[in-house]
Parts: sequence; structure tokens; C-alpha cells
Amino acid sequence: MAIVIIMAKKNKTGTSPSIVIPEEADGVEMASPAPKVTFPSWLYDFRFQAGIIALIAFICHINTVKNEYALDDTVVIVKNEYVLEGFAGIPDILSKDAYYSYYRQINTTNQLSGGRYRPLSILTFAIEQQFFGAIPKNKVDSVMAYGMSYDMQEPYERHFLRDMHIRHFFNVVWFALSMIVLLYFFRYIVFKSNPLMAFVAVLLFTVHPIHTEVVANVKSRDEIISLLFICLTFIFAFKYREEQKKWYLALGLCSYFLAFLSKEYAITLVVLLPLSFYLFNNYPIRKSIVASLSYFAIAVIYLVIRWQTLGPARSELADNDIQINPYAYASATEKLATEIATSMRYIKLLIFPHPLSSDYSYNQIPYKDFSHPLVWLSLIFHLSLFGGLFYFLKKRSVLCFAIAFYLLNLLMINNLIFDIGATMGERLIYHASVGFIIATAYLLVKGIEQIKPARIGKASFTGLLLVIILLCGFKTIERNKDWKNDETLFFHDVNVSPNSFLVNANVACMLVNKSDAEKDEKKRNEELHRGVALYTKVLGMQSNYVLAYMNRCVAYFKLQQPDSMIADLDQVMRLYPIHPQLPEMYYRAGMLYYTHKQYAKAAAALQVVLKLRPGDIYVQKALNDVRAAQSAK
Repeated sequence: MAIVIIMAKKNKTGTSPSIVIPEEADGVEMASPAPKVTFPSWLYDFRFQAGIIALIAFICHINTVKNEYALDDTVVIVKNEYVLEGFAGIPDILSKDAYYSYYRQINTTNQLSGGRYRPLSILTFAIEQQFFGAIPKNKVDSVMAYGMSYDMQEPYERHFLRDMHIRHFFNVVWFALSMIVLLYFFRYIVFKSNPLMAFVAVLLFTVHPIHTEVVANVKSRDEIISLLFICLTFIFAFKYREEQKKWYLALGLCSYFLAFLSKEYAITLVVLLPLSFYLFNNYPIRKSIVASLSYFAIAVIYLVIRWQTLGPARSELADNDIQINPYAYASATEKLATEIATSMRYIKLLIFPHPLSSDYSYNQIPYKDFSHPLVWLSLIFHLSLFGGLFYFLKKRSVLCFAIAFYLLNLLMINNLIFDIGATMGERLIYHASVGFIIATAYLLVKGIEQIKPARIGKASFTGLLLVIILLCGFKTIERNKDWKNDETLFFHDVNVSPNSFLVNANVACMLVNKSDAEKDEKKRNEELHRGVALYTKVLGMQSNYVLAYMNRCVAYFKLQQPDSMIADLDQVMRLYPIHPQLPEMYYRAGMLYYTHKQYAKAAAALQVVLKLRPGDIYVQKALNDVRAAQSAK
């Protein structure tokens, strides 16, 4: 049995170990080999490393504090009655689907397969709202109905934006805190005798541009705190095995439950936790499983609570609507092939994170079949990773843990096992990227150690790391600006994802809305025509998209094109005859015809209004005026 000899010498910042590396015993590779490239002792001190990590996290992301709200922030925060109620909304947050409030407002039920039970991050938003100023339950509906104007000039709107700036600041704080905990997790467990690798890994994770969405989009706080509590679960689980103090076990179980309440990724610990005992504590397989049994019980408790809260949580809409199911138009073979190929796109973005987009849904990633080379490249690559997992498992190598962490979290998001309602997303790779970063830091440091003489290796390592940090940091800071609000985000991303159904629909909507504030008539008409063109593009992707017909109708009304209005309204009538805006828009079309002295068409439009709203005296009067004008003509 090999013996590790550690000789420590004191310095101003703490203890820096000088480690004599033993030979490998019985052909088993050490999980975390000691560093061969030496740096000043203060660089290895945890407090110094944590301070640098926190500083870099703030430098890279503090500009998000200027941002407002974008993407799913609207559904989860802005239009969430339970968040706006503050403390009073907490019982509903804990007992309902994350999107229940939104579904209630649009008079529908759960639209996402499996539902979403992630109350913890939403609970933090409600707590913040309590201090910002909670809205009484009897007034919250009227506040949400009043909504937000495009230019956000009203006092209550400016107050709301101020609150969002504070929420962004808290997101940065949560991220910095989670990076410090990740550092401790790496130093204490994954790279136990190599604090340099731990430091490098967290540095790379902190500055990686693919994580901008997680920090810049406040809603994605669920990703941040999920990883935070997963790391704490590992830490307390190992603390308990090391010191046998019951309160460490209690903290570990509590952290694991909170990880589940943050997001479903915690289920991967059913495999990763016993694997970590096997790799890093040198436990036999049986002992590793036994040591994890109490955590398995927490997983079962969570699944029971989730089932009781959400039930089967299945909606037929999830099968037919490409906004919810991007594979709605794909055959079973195309769906499988596209899912396999898409998994390779994550690797590409982890290695070269450019360009970045808020959306990769239908039709930005075209369907593929098994004749496409990317499908086979992805299949070969991931099967090789799977084979590598077992190869490194025998050697008890840290690379086994890295691969397992990556693959298990990837399986949570690539649609092969769970239908997530999206093709892919940058925020979705947040957890899996931990495995990628572990492997990257390990291979980077090991590679530098091969450079001789050592001073050249150290200089090369330092220079390379600085270049990566500067380039990634610059990209992250710049990308954060795009996330200021929906307008800045989608107007940027429509150039990156020109075929995205969601991005095109959102840009079209904003063009039509912002035209009201445009005083230049020529520019106003250009925006409206562009909006019409984008809605036409969207309808080419999904011909039964009612909202696109109705919003394009609004654009035609502003352009004073009643014939086009009627064509779109007839489509809405066919698809959704009880749409609440149909009477008003048919009336507006009729009045446009009346203005243009097209009396027969005006009368026909108004008659439709009376069929939808019988007995309306104002519409009847307008119809009488039209008929009188028609007779006079």
C-alpha cells in the first residue's frame, strides 16, 4: 500500500502543502494527483482562491444589474400572482406547478409534459417581493391586467424596473456564492490533493460565456441554487462519513431535499453520490451504496410530493404545438436522430461558445435523419464517453466522475429520456458543464506538467489561462447586455437564430407594439411591414398559430388594410371561434371599410360582430349608419 507523505510549511496566508507523489498502487490511478507545477504558496490558499472567484464572478456579471426582465421572467415573476403576493403567496408556490399562475390567467391547464415543480427559486422571488412591497391578494389580478407599457414611463412601472435591478444583483450574489461552494466541493472531494486543478476548474466555469443566460435571466436562479445545493449535499455527505457527526447527515439530507425543490437535476445523485464514495473515499461498491441509502430515501419522498402536487401532468397540447413540443412535426426516426445530433451541439458550445442564442427551438435546428453525418459523429462521441466511463472507473480516476457527471445531466435535458419541451438551451447545460470543466481542468494541468523545463510549463499555463479568462470574460460581459430586456435580446438573436419560431414571433410582436410610440410615419410603417413579414414567416412554420393571425391583424389595422384584417380574422374564427378579441377586431375592420366608403364590406364585417355579440346597440347603430350611407350612395 502506497503512503502519501505531506510536508506543510506555514506562511502568511495559511498552509501550502508540498506533496511527495507516490507510485500508483495495484495499477489504480489516484483520483486527484498532487500538482507538479508549483506556484507561490498563497495561490493554494482557499480564502485567496475564493476571493478571486467571487471577484471574477462579480466583474463578469455585475453589468446585469442594469437589466430589466426578459424571456421567462415574465411568466415566472412579472405575471406570477403568487410572487407578487409576497409571503402570502408562499403556500400556493409550494403546492402548485411553477407555471400554474400563468396557465390560470390564460384559461388553460398545464402545457408541459411532466409539469414543473421547482418552488424554491420562486419562493426567493416572493420573499424579495415582500420587501419590495407585496400586493394584496384581492388586488393582484387588477395589477396584472393593467400590465406594462412599451416605454415603461409610469411611476409603478419604473418602480417595478428598480425591483428587477435588485433581483439581478441577488442573482449575481447567488452565483458568486455557488462558485465558492463549488470551489470547496472540488478542493474537498474531487481534487482533494490538487487545489490548483480545483481553482482552474472553477475559474473556467465562472467565466464560461454559455452560463450568461443562467445569471442574466433572473428566472434561471433555479439552475444556480440547484447546483449550489447539489454541491452542499456532496460536501455534507463526505463530512458525515469522515467525522460521523449526525448534524452533518442532517445538513446533507436537507441540502439534497432543497436541491430537488430547486430543480430535477438532483435525481442524478442517486448514481453520482455512491460513485463519488467509490472513487474518492475508496469505498467498495456495496459500502458506497449503503452510505447513500438515506439520500435515496429523500429522492423517494420528493417524487411522492411531486406526484401528489402535479399528478401525471400531461397535456395533449404537448403533442401538437411546436412551441411546447419542437418535435411535433417529426417522425419517430427524425426525432431520435435530431436528439442525438443536438447533444453534439452542446459540446460545440462548451468548446467554442459562439454565437449564443436565447432560443434553439423549432425550426432553428432542422430535423435530421440517420443519414446525417452529425448524428453519427454525436453517437460515436457519446458512446466513446460511455466506454471511457467504465475504463476510468476501474482506475478510480477523476475522469470517471467528470464523464458520469456530464452524461447523467445531459440525459436530463436531451429529450432521449425526458420530454423537456425544448430542443436545447444554454441554461440547460449548466449542470452538465461541471463534468466538462472537471475534465478540462484535469487535462489542462496534466498537459502543462509534461512541458519541460517546468518554468516554461508554468509560463505557458499562466499565459493560456489569462487569455482564456480575458476572452471568455469579455464575451460574457458583452452577452449580458443582450439580456437587458426582450427587445434587446430578440432583436439581437433574430440574426443568430433566423429560423427560430419563437424569436421571429417575439420580434414581430415587439415591432407591432413599438410602432405606437414611433412618431416618424415612414419608420412606423417600415416596422409594421417588417412585423407582418415575420408573422407570415411564423405562420409558414405553424399554420394554425392563432396568436400570429390575431397580431398580424392588429398590424394590418394600423396599416389601414381591412381586407387583410378580415382574411386573418376569418382564420381565427375557423381555429378559435370564441377568441375574446374577435368582436372588437371585426368591428374595427368594419369601421375602416366605412372610412374607405366600402359600405358593403363594412356591413358584412359588422354583421359578424352582431352574430358574435347579439344585441349590441352600438354595433347595431353603426350598421344602420353604414346601410344609410350605402343607400345614399
